[in-house]
Amino acid sequence: MALGFNATLRTARGQKIADAVNGGAGAGKLRIYAGTRPATGGTATTLLAELTFADPMEASVSSGVLTADSIIGDTSADATGTAAWFRVVDSTGTHVMDGDVGTSGSDLNLTSTSIVATEGVDVTSFVLTEGNA
Repeated sequence: MALGFNATLRTARGQKIADAVNGGAGAGKLRIYAGTRPATGGTATTLLAELTFADPMEASVSSGVLTADSIIGDTSADATGTAAWFRVVDSTGTHVMDGDVGTSGSDLNLTSTSIVATEGVDVTSFVLTEGNA
């Protein structure tokens, strides 16, 4: 059975994630990669796209659910490939978290995992659910 936390603790954990994204003097980034996801915080594979959180990251956290309010899309993807995983970093590039990418049931769901170099990439919502929220 998975761990279960009370709502206050889940919310505090979610707020810590938002605080980590806001580390540094600028905006945090959402980076989308092709290839096999490395060990947490490990060497990244092929960068497909880099999106930017608002500065500071505008997010609401309630009952363990963090919802980022706005993410600025990448107007020109870096490479062509199949999105497989993502990394969130603060403005200094410090690792905050990694997750899987898919079209449903993943940590980050995209309309399509096919990304084409120089084309735009947008994420319409970014929601993290802590534990048993």
